[in-house]
Amino acid sequence: MLPVPDALVGERVDAALARMLGLSRSRCAELAGEGHVLINGVAAGKSDRLGALDIIEVTIPEPENKPTPVTDMTILYDDEDIVVVDKPVGVAAHTGPGWAGPTVLGNLEAAGFRITSYGPPERQGIVHRLDVGTSGVMRVAKSELAYSVMKRAFKERTIEKVYHAVVAGHLDPASGTIDAPIGRHPSREWRMAVIDGGKRAVTHYDTLELMAGAQLTEVHLETGRTHQIRVHMAAVGHPCVGDTFYG
Repeated sequence: MLPVPDALVGERVDAALARMLGLSRSRCAELAGEGHVLINGVAAGKSDRLGALDIIEVTIPEPENKPTPVTDMTILYDDEDIVVVDKPVGVAAHTGPGWAGPTVLGNLEAAGFRITSYGPPERQGIVHRLDVGTSGVMRVAKSELAYSVMKRAFKERTIEKVYHAVVAGHLDPASGTIDAPIGRHPSREWRMAVIDGGKRAVTHYDTLELMAGAQLTEVHLETGRTHQIRVHMAAVGHPCVGDTFYG
């Protein structure tokens, strides 16, 4: 049971609970609609307004299918505002159409982390993403402040992301830029491609190490299109090694 904070007096039930519990407003509305929210012992509607002396009682049902922890997803850093993880291959950033596998958000939930309710319902707290087939560092917002600050930083491109990729063959020139628009593949479902009319996509690369039939490449993205590195490297004839989708 929770007393109503002074700052939330007069607020709608769904909006107030979202701020108090760190859940999405839509989820709080669902809880009220299902009879899981009581005000002074009486079932409350999502649009009811809170009074100064009200006591709220919320029951959150256990999910039918609890997320399964991903054992090889390492927590690199954690404080009251953000959690930083090393996302392994085979794990999506969040749920989405056609994906029923493990996710970063699901793993954090299973591990007991409380993520901000800011953001679309299916990707709350997510400020940037990595492909399922890509491993690397991801930052997830735990507070509203962190979400707002990081979203703005990514939008203004004040955060630099560096990628390493092993690609087939040797790029010529050894350092350069691939500037080619990317959009949905015209005939292959779930794939992206370099196409006329696609969204602007710019990839900068440098050769780090040459190997027999391949090279280690450092990549900096000026834009952030879906599968951008994989699509661009495949488009210039040097697909990422092991990429069965575009290789």
